[in-house]
Amino acid sequence: MESTGSDFLQMQHVSVARGDNVVLHDLSLRIEHGEHVAILGPNGCGKSTLIKTITCQCYPIVTPETQLLLLGRRRWDVSQLRSHLGVVSAELPGERTPVTNGLDAVTAGFFSASMLWPNLHVTPDMRDRAHEALYLMQAAHLEKKLVGEMSAGEQRRIMIARALVHRPQMLLLDEPSNALDLAAQRELREALRRVAREGVGILMVTHHLADILPEIDRVIMMRDGRIFADGPKNELITTRKLRDLFGVEVSLVEHDGSWHSW
Repeated sequence: MESTGSDFLQMQHVSVARGDNVVLHDLSLRIEHGEHVAILGPNGCGKSTLIKTITCQCYPIVTPETQLLLLGRRRWDVSQLRSHLGVVSAELPGERTPVTNGLDAVTAGFFSASMLWPNLHVTPDMRDRAHEALYLMQAAHLEKKLVGEMSAGEQRRIMIARALVHRPQMLLLDEPSNALDLAAQRELREALRRVAREGVGILMVTHHLADILPEIDRVIMMRDGRIFADGPKNELITTRKLRDLFGVEVSLVEHDGSWHSW
C-alpha cells in the first residue's frame, strides 16, 4: 500500500501486545479521509485496542514489515494529534468533569482538560464553536447543567460535542451506545447521523448491529485480534457472515437503512 493524500490511516503488518499478550495480529488496513466505517466484532476481539493504536495509546510491535501511517505521518506528538481527531470513549475525561457544566465541559475539549482551569485562556471563538458543537448534538439545553447530574445519554452527547469542538477530520467512537436505554440510543444515533451528514469522517467500534448508521457504508469485522472481513455493508451484514463472526445463529431485519438482529 502506497501513501496517498486521501488516506487517514494506513496499517501494514501491525501487531500489538498489551502486557504479555498479543491482542492484534498482523493487521493491514487502509481508511480514507471522510469515510464512515464501523468496526464490528464480539467483546474481546481487539476493537478497542485498534482504536488505542490509532490514537497512539498503544504501539505496534516493531518488525521490518510493520508500517503505521496516520494522516500521512509515522510519528505524532499526542497533543498535536488531538487537534485532528475527535475521540469518544465510554468514560468521562477526568474527575472534575462531573462538577462542570455542559458548556464548560465542551469548551475544555480545546485544552484536553477535565474542566476550565483558571490558567486557561478561553477565546470568544472557542465559546462560539462550543455552542456550535452543542447545537449539532441537539444539546444546547444542557449548557448550564452539571455533567454529573445528566443522564448517561446526555453525558454521551456532551462528550461527542467535546470531541467535535475543534472540528476534527475524523470522529472515533468506542462502543457509543453502551449503558444507554432505548430512547437515549435513538437520540444518539440521530445526532451521529447529523455529524456524518456534515462531512465528518466516522470510525465506530461496536458489537451492536443497530449502531451501524445508514451513512456507514463500510464494515470491518474483527475476530480474535484479526480482520475477519472488510467490505461494503450490504455485502457483510448477512446472517451467514454474522453467524460466522459471533458464533451464533442470527436473524436480521432492515428498517430505513438500519439493521437489527436477534
